[in-house]
Amino acid sequence: MTAKTIQAPLPGTFYRSSAPGEPVFKSEGDKVAVGDTIGLIEVMKSFTPILAEEAGTILAFHVENEDAVMAGQPLYDLDV
Repeated sequence: MTAKTIQAPLPGTFYRSSAPGEPVFKSEGDKVAVGDTIGLIEVMKSFTPILAEEAGTILAFHVENEDAVMAGQPLYDLDV
């Protein structure tokens, strides 16, 4: 297995769930399949889903819910 750091594709606000009070999309230790939603990035009320491009296991998140992120900033580590 290889750890891969997934980066933000655009700047904005990172959300780990679809709405306040809702469960997070994924947590550390969760297995993901290609196309699974990991989080959302909001820019000016437009939400872009962050989708898994590879199957694996989430090792760690580098950002918290509602953190401001920049393009290229590490979001999470994936063991592929």
